Amino acid sequence: MAHATPTDQSLSTNQDGESELLPAPATEVVTTWKVSCSGDESMGMGHPLVWMAISPDIGWVDCGYCDKRFVVDREKALGGH
Repeated sequence: MAHATPTDQSLSTNQDGESELLPAPATEVVTTWKVSCSGDESMGMGHPLVWMAISPDIGWVDCGYCDKRFVVDREKALGGH
């Protein structure tokens, strides 16, 4: 099965198809399918801790609070899908 490749033009998982295409403000490559985010405290932009699951079909997920994008490295991912 072919998997989507995230790009700077990929829609956020928290936007609908009618929304303007915007790049994620920050991107982090991860090696787990479940990630957490609490914002960037160093910039005073923290938020409540949230956990998100990355869909194997998409390969990335955006935080609903700060829009940070987490992209899974499929070759190094633990518990591969």
